[in-house]
Amino acid sequence: FTEEAGNFWGILETRPYMRACEGLASSLWVLGERGQAIAHYRRLLELNPNDNQGVRYELAGCLLDEGLDEELGELLGQYEEEASAFWLYTRALWRFRMEGASEQATTELEEATATNPYVPLYLLGRKNFLAQGLPELIGLGDESEAVSYFARALPEWLRTRGAVEWLRENTEVESLAELQQE
Repeated sequence: FTEEAGNFWGILETRPYMRACEGLASSLWVLGERGQAIAHYRRLLELNPNDNQGVRYELAGCLLDEGLDEELGELLGQYEEEASAFWLYTRALWRFRMEGASEQATTELEEATATNPYVPLYLLGRKNFLAQGLPELIGLGDESEAVSYFARALPEWLRTRGAVEWLRENTEVESLAELQQE
């Protein structure tokens, strides 16, 4: 653990351990042991900062849920080059929580929307994911990614005062109408 921290995923023998730790963190979260879950996710990222497991997404969601905005900002900065809808919309929401409808928050929302324009359809209630259910596979930039993000992040968008209205004000209605017809 001491010698190989930071390179754990590169050692095949450690992968079952890493998967078990991720399962433990997920179970702890569901059981309401949120602090312990977050600690396990943090430790996984220490052991494998390249995050081959995608733990950063779970940790970001947990930090958002818990209102740990300062730590979330650090995590978002650690994976600054990440370009998934989950990451970009989470970053935009975080920025809105920190600064309100600032120019930077709006720029980050525009970047997120350019990466996946389907997300606002779901967050604004213009499309119902229940009609299709959660996707088995997720494609970057497509509707399956939007559904996956929506299912995980909707509560935080609703809990963040003014966030949905801000999204509505910064989304082109014509673009949404076109996407709805697809």
